[in-house]
Amino acid sequence: MDEDNQGEVTTPPLNDLSPSISLDENENDETAEDDNVWHIELEVALSEGCDAASVKGITRNRPLPGSMRAAVWQVCLNVAGKADQLNTFDGLYDLPEQSLIREDCQALVDKLGNEEEEKVSVASDLESLVTLYCKSRDLHYEHSSGWLDILQSMLALKYNKADLYNVFYALHTCYVPRDCTKSGKCFHLFRLLLLYHDPELCAFLDTKRVSPDMYAQDWFATLFSSKCDLGVTLNMWDVYLQCADQFLVFFLALVILVNARDQLLIMELASKQEIIDKLSIFPSALEAEDIEDFCSLAIYYSTKTPQSFRQNYQALLFGTSLASMKANAECLELINQSLCLSVSVDELLASNQLALSDGIRYFLVDCRPADQYNAGHLPTAFHLDANLMLQSPAEFSTAVQALLATQQRAISANAAAGGDHLCFMGSGRETEDQYMFMVIAHFLQRRTQYVSTCHGGYEAIHCVLEDDLLIGLAEHQARWCIVCTPSAGLPCNGVDSYGNKIHNNEASLSDKFEKLSTVVKSKSAIVKEKMINYIKNEQGAAQERHVSSEDRMGKRYRNMASVFTIDDDDDKSNDVMITSSSDDDNKPSVDLDTWSKRSDVQFTFDCQAIDHTGQTHVCRLCITATKLFVLREPSERDGTARIHAERPLGSILKITSKKRHPEFITFKYGCNEQDKGLTVTAVDRFIIPRAGEATKCIKQQIMKVLESTDT
Repeated sequence: MDEDNQGEVTTPPLNDLSPSISLDENENDETAEDDNVWHIELEVALSEGCDAASVKGITRNRPLPGSMRAAVWQVCLNVAGKADQLNTFDGLYDLPEQSLIREDCQALVDKLGNEEEEKVSVASDLESLVTLYCKSRDLHYEHSSGWLDILQSMLALKYNKADLYNVFYALHTCYVPRDCTKSGKCFHLFRLLLLYHDPELCAFLDTKRVSPDMYAQDWFATLFSSKCDLGVTLNMWDVYLQCADQFLVFFLALVILVNARDQLLIMELASKQEIIDKLSIFPSALEAEDIEDFCSLAIYYSTKTPQSFRQNYQALLFGTSLASMKANAECLELINQSLCLSVSVDELLASNQLALSDGIRYFLVDCRPADQYNAGHLPTAFHLDANLMLQSPAEFSTAVQALLATQQRAISANAAAGGDHLCFMGSGRETEDQYMFMVIAHFLQRRTQYVSTCHGGYEAIHCVLEDDLLIGLAEHQARWCIVCTPSAGLPCNGVDSYGNKIHNNEASLSDKFEKLSTVVKSKSAIVKEKMINYIKNEQGAAQERHVSSEDRMGKRYRNMASVFTIDDDDDKSNDVMITSSSDDDNKPSVDLDTWSKRSDVQFTFDCQAIDHTGQTHVCRLCITATKLFVLREPSERDGTARIHAERPLGSILKITSKKRHPEFITFKYGCNEQDKGLTVTAVDRFIIPRAGEATKCIKQQIMKVLESTDT
């Protein structure tokens, strides 16, 4: 997937799925003969009382002959021979909105142009049906509900009153999404589907503040019957009921938008209302002959979409069970807050078992911290440390290029890990997953197609594979796995896995996005290893161009003004990180608490140091009258520490903090040489939770040292 082509969305036009057209009379005769054959088969099957599966086997998603449409619809909706539900009607027309129902029914009958006597009868029947439907489902009638548009199309099938009610009840309950109002949740889901397949078009509409409910409310509420001619509607519903797919309306709407994308994207200067008006009339251009291709293309898009959303949202959007609606309250929140579609663990794992031509295949991107990735991951997962995006945007960009290159090679090689669909996975815990969402947002901003996230993350995958972890996960280490050993993933010294400060063990959403953290070297495939080595070599080359801090660190020349400053970094600095490397194994080991309580130590601050590779280390800063000591704790944290660095306070040239990340503090060390001026010889970078207090104390000590030197 080339970065320059991220905004290009390739979709088959409507005509791509059209049958070839020939003027050969013999071919037309053969087609007519074939139609006669399946028409006869269908008629025989209906006379024998067939079921929906038998009907579909004969019709194969083709529009139906008008003479058999009414019977086929009853079979497909499973209401053939169903009892007359009007017997349960109490005969009372006492709904609060009864006058509105009566007015709308009369308005519909007036449009039909029947004889006056028939109008009265039809209007009465319609009012009875709508009133009973409201009472049986405890619903309130609204003019925008679209019920009468659906009933108007059904009247063409000449059902008796009882059958008309049963067919309407089944169709509306099973296939019209619940709550198709301006705040209806079906429109949130539809936007996610559009974002998945055509992120460029979705971004355009978002920019124009055009939400799906503004143009598609009638589409969903009436299954397009309010916008399409009767012949188009009947043919469309023929295929709809044969497919028996409740979510097909979403993909029909998606096909309409995608095939009209060129007309929409050129409306950059159009007003919001002009775009809405343009969108709302697109279905009216459909003709009856288009329906087979139209529905076939919708089914195609359905097969190219993660199927997990169906089980997540089915009870929320369809059916009558109030209990299921309450049980799926979490799904409601999921729709509102989702950045993109989510994929269940079962679907993700099953995709790797598919033949290349079956279903969709995912390229899994594991966005967890490297220590979690190294303690267990799916064998096909590509590791992309989410924190690279914050700590080192350049390295993150390089890592993304490596990801896309690896994806293309895996697809070309027909590898199990290959797939056009990107699925991002986090830990399953909010603390780390907020960083994964930033990565997902980055890909969506690049208009990347087919972006999803693994629902539940690593924790959910671990749960599914718990009976066979050694085979299901690569490099699984129970001791460090956050599921097998929960304490392994608990915050240490008030920071999370990314090195960010946590208040009361729960960081706020703004904290998670604002604070910088660690970048650590991860185990991964050879291509990722080469990419990271390349980055490190580049850093090493830059470092070698400077003299070691231990060689260059010296006193300031006399009679030269102090150059020490403490201020904010403007985030635009391109300073090379000059960090004196050291081998901690050769450093003296001390008892951390005892050393921190020495009489000459005036202040101590817990922090995390970031070395030249981007890896973080738990440290403690100890400030004496003249020096700053960096005590680094070992990974096992047994109460000991090594004296990693000993910095004279007089050698500190500058202390800076990031404007957007005030706890990220940089110390620059060096000397002011008479012939060369200011020379930076080393840089230390820390994440200090008490950054304000720490920098104030260190500044005061530095000023005392400078005053003493001047004296």
